[in-house]
Amino acid sequence: MSSGTPAVRANEVRHEWFVVDAAGHILGRLASKVARILSGKHRPKYVPYLDTGDFVVVTNAEKVVLTGRKAEEKIYRRHSGYPGGLRSTVAKDMAAKYPERLVEEAVRGMLPKTKLGRKQFKKLKVYRGAKHPHEAQQPKTLALAPASDESPTRQSRHGAGAAAAMTMNHPG
Repeated sequence: MSSGTPAVRANEVRHEWFVVDAAGHILGRLASKVARILSGKHRPKYVPYLDTGDFVVVTNAEKVVLTGRKAEEKIYRRHSGYPGGLRSTVAKDMAAKYPERLVEEAVRGMLPKTKLGRKQFKKLKVYRGAKHPHEAQQPKTLALAPASDESPTRQSRHGAGAAAAMTMNHPG
């Protein structure tokens, strides 16, 4: 007697190509959606032990948005492997010099820290401008909600009445 769900095999998986325009998107929200596609969790036949994900090409990496004071306060660290070889870079400086690394580091942090995760990360292609060299793969455009729709305000979360009640209870 067989179970209801047939197991997917590695040779049955077909990897598609997607293009995401990062212009105006919040970095973390964009990275979580891209990591989901890279790992294959958007597919109905997802299994955690196989690479069922798709290739993702991210364009306009220099136009990604950091909210709050992260541009000045977020620090990226790397180590050369030698004693005293810790190097630190502020997000603002990295965005100016290497905007592709901002997106890559955010996505890498959301993938598994295993051999499978490293294999999935190799399917991410990030580019500074709108052009990319992967037109031959005929990538599909992946439409994501812009940053203005992604971050809810206090009024939309609690309603106008709740915001008015919060200000009325304030003693000053």
